[in-house]
Amino acid sequence: MPDMARTAHRLRRDEGSAAIEAAIILPALIMLLCLAIAGGRLVTSGAKIDAAAQDAAREASLHRTAAAAHTAAQAAAAQSLDDQGITCASTSVRIDTGGLSVPVGQVGTITAAVTCTVNLSDLLLPGVPGAKTLTSTATSVVDQYRQRGG
Repeated sequence: MPDMARTAHRLRRDEGSAAIEAAIILPALIMLLCLAIAGGRLVTSGAKIDAAAQDAAREASLHRTAAAAHTAAQAAAAQSLDDQGITCASTSVRIDTGGLSVPVGQVGTITAAVTCTVNLSDLLLPGVPGAKTLTSTATSVVDQYRQRGG
């Protein structure tokens, strides 16, 4: 009988330890989950911004003038980000249209850089900034035998 009494006493001493363990481990697990979500959001957004830059460069390379190329690239990048469900706190599209002034018969390129600020403030993670700015650059070739407007 003394062994049973000792075992019962030991079990009663451990009754509150599960709640204490949960209180210690649960915040760490929640933080790890939020960190994984933030990482996933940044990787996914980066890939979608890459696609928007490629769309902008390609669209700009189809136009003859620098002004038309800039307008088309801006619209293509905005449409691409919208189609992919990316909401940027701020967006900018820079286009290098130097390839449009290359003489006919030579290869020119158009480069587009899309910058998007991705919001992370809804994750409420300590130490993680409220937003992260991602930039992607893509280049597209201008048809070497197409008339150019410069």
